[in-house]
Amino acid sequence: MDLTGPAEVVAPTLLGALLTSGPVTVRLTEVEAYAGQADPGSHAFRGRTARTDVMFGAAGRAYVYFSYGMHWCLNVVTGPVGEAGAVLLRAGEVVSGVEVARARRPGASDRDLCRGPARLCKALAVTGELGGVDLLKRTSALRLDPPAEPIAAQQVRSGPRVGVSGAGAPTPWRFWCADEPTVSVFRPAVVRRRAVAS
Repeated sequence: MDLTGPAEVVAPTLLGALLTSGPVTVRLTEVEAYAGQADPGSHAFRGRTARTDVMFGAAGRAYVYFSYGMHWCLNVVTGPVGEAGAVLLRAGEVVSGVEVARARRPGASDRDLCRGPARLCKALAVTGELGGVDLLKRTSALRLDPPAEPIAAQQVRSGPRVGVSGAGAPTPWRFWCADEPTVSVFRPAVVRRRAVAS
């Protein structure tokens, strides 16, 4: 897989790709691109930090972060070394190891096992310990493989990213497979206004 291009170009090519962690394999059905320092919605917008360092490294590495102090989220680093970019893996269909995924997500329907980035990480047992792993290496604990069947261009949809506000809000860099029930529900960002002291 060639992940060395801009995140917004690489992102739709990841649809249908297979993500494997132990006995569980997920076919990706929804992704979201973040273009580093050129993108106000990206964690790397303000430059290189200890948290975002991996995003400036080799394409194919895992960028894993903790969201809202509750959930892990997984991204695939894209672009050439030195230029931050990543694709958030938002949703997928469990195609192998469904019993293990169900045990990790008790009470969830099969459609909802990986329907959203936090749920996807939970079903695959992805945590911060996997940050920085080479997803393209055959022996990695977390591995990304090309789609068994590439998704036809006419089956790819795009729209605004979830939860992104401000300058990056209208960017149509969320990509998903048409008519796919495992795609997450779109929720626009909620802009919180600061209370004015009286």
